[in-house]
Amino acid sequence: MAETQRHLGEFGFAGDDHVVPFAVEALDIRGRAVQLGPLLDSILSRHDYPEPVARLLAEAMALTVLLGTSLKFQGKFIVQTRSDGPVSMLVADFTTPHALRAYASYDEAQVAEAIAAGKTSTEDLLGKGVLALTVDQGAHMQRYQGIVPLDQTSLEEAARIYFRQSEQIPTDVRLAVARQMVRGEGGGTRWRAGGLLTQFLPAAPERARLPDLHGGDGDNGDNGQTADDAWNETRMLMSTIEADELIDPTVGAERLLFRLFHEHGVRVFEGTTVRDQCSCSRDRIQGILSGFTAEEIKESTEDGKIKVTCEFCSVSYDFDPSEFAPADQ
Repeated sequence: MAETQRHLGEFGFAGDDHVVPFAVEALDIRGRAVQLGPLLDSILSRHDYPEPVARLLAEAMALTVLLGTSLKFQGKFIVQTRSDGPVSMLVADFTTPHALRAYASYDEAQVAEAIAAGKTSTEDLLGKGVLALTVDQGAHMQRYQGIVPLDQTSLEEAARIYFRQSEQIPTDVRLAVARQMVRGEGGGTRWRAGGLLTQFLPAAPERARLPDLHGGDGDNGDNGQTADDAWNETRMLMSTIEADELIDPTVGAERLLFRLFHEHGVRVFEGTTVRDQCSCSRDRIQGILSGFTAEEIKESTEDGKIKVTCEFCSVSYDFDPSEFAPADQ
């Protein structure tokens, strides 16, 4: 019996919450694509975020899994913003092989004002500050961190700048988030996010050589992009992606890749399922409290107990202050 040929985009979809690595050898590019669905609802449902804040955090989560799933070792990839806008901080971290968690800090009054004024873009909500991308390989290894200034900058553009400055790899990123209405039994609103990352990795490294950073000698005003024809074509193809394509479950990551790159031949590889999984635990928090001084234990006690709520997953842990022998005794 003849073996059935599997064609990309016809079946075998990875589905939601699954990062799909791919390569287009003809263009010397590699990348990853993702659509997030139930994972977003699971994480965002624990927090009563205003819609623009939830949307922004969902975008940060999509970026985090695109970057974090590239780690080839046990570790953690952390995306964090600190800024002066209505949303003062976003944190999303991915722990290999599949755990994602995230939360946002914001000023409720400032966010309400921004919504009333119609200023709810990523740039408006974040304002000025920094984006930090951190690779943590564990307690016995040094952390690596790249810092990107945020000055009315989108998360997409900040990621491009990070790879240009820190990795010297031509990189393009597209992100999209939407809140969709689901009809029928069990319907309601559902969050979806999608992302696509491409990187130019030719065998001849001089083809990927970037010009000096903006403002340096030799700056040619091309925003630091290589003039290689293959990469220019990749960027052009990336610019044709509609936001709806990135989040549409009937398109899926594989079919989107086929639409973009089928003329050049695109290959997909076994990917990573991303799960809503926090690393907090009673034992871990107890270990932290065990290092508190007597004064800190006293300050942390309210109504005869110490209550600690995880900012990521909103799980609360109660402790009896008498459990702890203060570190200064």
